[in-house]
Amino acid sequence: MNTWYEKAVFYHMYPLGMTGAPRTNDAGAPAIHRFKELGDWILHLTEMGFNAIYIGPLFESSSHGYDTRNYRLTDRRLGDNEDFKQFTALCHENGIRVVVDGVFNHTGREFFAFQDIQKNRENSPYCSWYKGVNFWGNTPFNDGFGYEAWQGHFELPCLNLQNPEVRRYLFDVIQFWTSEFDIDGIRLDCANVLDFQFMQEMRAATRQMKPDFWLMGEVIHGDYARWANQEMLHSVTNYELHKSLYSGLNDHNFFEIAHNVRRLDPLGRILYTFLDNHDENRIASKLAKKSHLPLAYLLLFTLPGIPSVYYGGEWAMEGVRTRESDAALRPAVTVQEGQKLAGSLAAFIGKLAKIHSSCDAFWNGRYQELLLTNRQYAFARHGKTSTAIIAANNDDAEATVSIPVPTAAASAINRLDNTAVSIENGKLTITLPANTGVVLELREE
Repeated sequence: MNTWYEKAVFYHMYPLGMTGAPRTNDAGAPAIHRFKELGDWILHLTEMGFNAIYIGPLFESSSHGYDTRNYRLTDRRLGDNEDFKQFTALCHENGIRVVVDGVFNHTGREFFAFQDIQKNRENSPYCSWYKGVNFWGNTPFNDGFGYEAWQGHFELPCLNLQNPEVRRYLFDVIQFWTSEFDIDGIRLDCANVLDFQFMQEMRAATRQMKPDFWLMGEVIHGDYARWANQEMLHSVTNYELHKSLYSGLNDHNFFEIAHNVRRLDPLGRILYTFLDNHDENRIASKLAKKSHLPLAYLLLFTLPGIPSVYYGGEWAMEGVRTRESDAALRPAVTVQEGQKLAGSLAAFIGKLAKIHSSCDAFWNGRYQELLLTNRQYAFARHGKTSTAIIAANNDDAEATVSIPVPTAAASAINRLDNTAVSIENGKLTITLPANTGVVLELREE
């Protein structure tokens, strides 16, 4: 039986950006109830066919959301705990699972344990809660003591996850968010540098909280199997596929994409796949040809992996980060404003989301390469009850391709427009217009 996350089609929400929340958080200010605005997106997501969201960061923080101030409060710039409880309930009522950011590698400087060290120095019981605390060094903040900071950003002191007290504290936080808000999973920020024993214990602890609780980690480089396995995380971010998708399309080189898929098979089926996110330039800005946007989403939804669309992607929103700021990647927009921008891409993505949800070939289904050239690519996905063939053409001219059919199917139907495609002598021949693709579900009779 497939789990909910194998069948998930994710929508990625960066709430501080999309609601236009202030860049800094006044600790004395009252909560601003922006979750009502976020709730307005739910109807849009259900109509589009999304059945899960990754939303974050949410912990009470000082600025960008990843400098946590209080792990048991939702960020007051978005609302209070009751607001978020109502938001998750609304999601669940509409069949949408909720995964939140877990920022456990570091805290902000306003977190209670760090402030206790500032106050009590060597006498603080929390000295061992952070990495590298020493009282002969100093920092750019002139603390009078040193500590390890994430990538040298001293506003983000690194937690010591080898300390059992820290691990227990964070597991209690997860228990709080699970019991208080009924969340369905956690995306682990900076999973590539988290302590492995910490992640192993987290897997065991969350399994007791909710049998189908999903753990997904942010990992950019490395052997993904080190993190995504039966002992630690269920999934990690597939940055390799992310890179090959836009690069392969820009270079008219389907070999790059196919090589990446083959290299990660079968692990790639469980990985979290995406075209852009809150840290990466938007795909509409990365692609050299806007005509490749639909093709990029077609591949995202049909290649192995658990697909995710970053908010605004369905409206072809653009955005490029600068050396100083990620703000362009995280714009304020209401769903009503976005829908005014909606063109054919939004409808196309909605169609892909519904195809993905209705065809078990895309839920951890086996991948099989069928045809590969620089500009044309075809592959099959094999599920328990369905088989699909996907064919794509990245050329500016139409292309006629003959694709071997890997089963004894008698015909196929293009799920994108419900047209029939005949199969003759074990092959199907189809003409693909420029920069398009098809999703063919095989029929036995």
